[in-house]
This record gives sequence, structure tokens and C-alpha cells, in this order.
Amino acid sequence: MKNLERTMKAFANRRRLAILAHIKKHHKAKVGDIARSIDLSFAATSRHLGVLAAADIVEREQIGLEMWYRFDGNLPRAAERIIALLE
Repeated sequence: MKNLERTMKAFANRRRLAILAHIKKHHKAKVGDIARSIDLSFAATSRHLGVLAAADIVEREQIGLEMWYRFDGNLPRAAERIIALLE
């Protein structure tokens, strides 16, 4: 039950939903690209991505100096269902 609560709290923010919609559209994205697409600062976007990573919704990969994000390979079932609704 605690994992479900953490997942639901991660989704309970319009900025994080916008981030997830961007990742869904592009499959993999850099923090800077996500920040520009949702009109949010790099630092704030990084914080939101940290929440999503802590909830096992996204995973990060550092390539050179850039941090890339994509959906976690083992998404919680609740997360899969919510992401399917995003446009």
C-alpha cells in the first residue's frame, strides 16, 4: 500500500504530468529539453524528475554531462495505467 501511495503522490502534480507526457511522446529526454517544453526552470524540472525517480516511474541515465530520463522498465501497474491516459 505504501508503494501505491508514493506512486499516486508522484502523479498528483500538473508539472510532473506534463513531464511524463513529454517523456511518453519522446521515449527518452534530457532535463533541459523537458524544462523548455513545459516552460519550467532546469532546477525545478530536475526536482520533479527526482520525485518521479524516487517513485520508480522514471529512470535516469547520465550520458556525458547530460542526464536523460525514460520510463522505468518495471513501472508499477498503477503508473502504467495513468501514463496510458496522458496525451
